Amino acid sequence: MDEPLSIRREPMVDVPLAVAALVALLIALHAWRVLAHADAAPLALTADDLARGNLAPLVTHIFTHGGWAHVLMNSAFCLIFGVPVRRFLGPGARGTFLFLLFFLVTGIAAALGYAALYPHGRWMLVGASGAASGLFGGASRLFEGRGVLSRIVSRPVITMTLGWVFVNVVLGVSGLTPGAAGVVVAWQAHILGFVAGVLLIGPFAWAAGVPRGPQMAA
Repeated sequence: MDEPLSIRREPMVDVPLAVAALVALLIALHAWRVLAHADAAPLALTADDLARGNLAPLVTHIFTHGGWAHVLMNSAFCLIFGVPVRRFLGPGARGTFLFLLFFLVTGIAAALGYAALYPHGRWMLVGASGAASGLFGGASRLFEGRGVLSRIVSRPVITMTLGWVFVNVVLGVSGLTPGAAGVVVAWQAHILGFVAGVLLIGPFAWAAGVPRGPQMAA
């Protein structure tokens, strides 16, 4: 008698839990703020905050968005580029912790870089764009495959860096950024977050214990 074949069904959407939870958190926090009619200003980052030593907005601004288009666009970036970064940093609690820390650190680096460019400016920074760009930067070093980081000066990294700089300069200067709704876009922070991701994925890979070379699988 013929035995039925056991077919393994792959999930249609295979997103690591940490990435899905991060995206859900960004959307849920914005929904809560909209429903509660809560002002974004206390959670935003300004030059005055840094001058007074108020560092909490370095984190809170990442989870605060100006509108639905803003949060959904950033969530899409986190979903697309967070998946390869999360998988690269390894399984388990350590991988999850390092992924979330990478997200936060690149977002903070982008904000500090922007603040350094405009130390006395009257700006108010909100959104996960810098951190999402950091995930993009980290992922740019994984696109060559083989489960290892490509060199910073590799073709994919250089191509994506130049492309990201070009897109942000054109859209930022022209004011045609999708979802901006006439609000000034901190496009410099996007570029700085990307660069932070490119540079910091190496140390995070070391902290995660990721092998330096490709591993043979039997």
